[in-house]
Amino acid sequence: MGSSPQFAHLRAQAIELRRAGKSRREIRAILGIASNQTLGDVLRGEPPPGWTRRPNAKDGVRAQARELRGRGMDYEQIAARLGVSKSSVSLWVRDLPVPARLSYEECRKRSVEGTRRYWEAERPAREAERAAVRDAATAEIGPLSEREVLIAGAIAYWCEGAKSKPYRRAEQVNFINSDANVIRLFLAFLGLAGVAPQRLRCRVHIHETADIEAATRYWQIVTGAAPDLFRQPNIKRHKPRTTRRNTGADYHGCLQIWVSGSRDLYLKVEGWASAIMAAANADRDKPRRPGLGADADQEELGTAPVS
Repeated sequence: MGSSPQFAHLRAQAIELRRAGKSRREIRAILGIASNQTLGDVLRGEPPPGWTRRPNAKDGVRAQARELRGRGMDYEQIAARLGVSKSSVSLWVRDLPVPARLSYEECRKRSVEGTRRYWEAERPAREAERAAVRDAATAEIGPLSEREVLIAGAIAYWCEGAKSKPYRRAEQVNFINSDANVIRLFLAFLGLAGVAPQRLRCRVHIHETADIEAATRYWQIVTGAAPDLFRQPNIKRHKPRTTRRNTGADYHGCLQIWVSGSRDLYLKVEGWASAIMAAANADRDKPRRPGLGADADQEELGTAPVS
């Protein structure tokens, strides 16, 4: 039948219908072809119309893989970028020429660029996590009573303020810090302790390479103190061998605050701080942290008695 005039006529009709966009089922019905084998014989070699070709779901990814290969990426890099397997990448790009080996400088450049892209995405996520922890901790504290501010201020002074020593008596309230919020806490503490603003004396400690006038104005705004309460700044000389990181517009040095005629206040602060620390260490039978008892706390601190 394959070489008969009837077959040739049937094939011509089938091809004409196929090129007109008819489906195989429609061709069979129109021409009365009984079997799929006969239909296959008369259509052999004739490509199907475009509408019968289903798009490959990964055609777009394949095109991207070939583009990346042309830019010099290896299989692992392409697979990681597109989220596909290395075997798929190999099938898609194996007919392309192997990229030339990258120079050391180009490898370094790409490594730096990859690191930059990673941190562009990672840094905001980490900062959001930090902010969430800080916000939760802030909510735990809430508003402070005057007594709590006195406690916080006394401990802040005992950590950062000047203290009298047996070999150097200096019973005067004298505090220095570079953090504006710590300075504000200390001023609130002094206000609750009954210290009038006129008794304050302030001095900026700063490196000579900084903007001294701008730093002085900054601390005047932070404290709200009158300019005549500020003494001559203490200028720190620059040491060329020292690599300083506290530079730039955000560097304002440290602010020293001392209170005139503050011997009695100093003794009060000493008593408050001692009482706070003693109270924190008293009554060891109170409930401890979850999972730790008093003995476990002592063991953790290395102060457990030796049996």
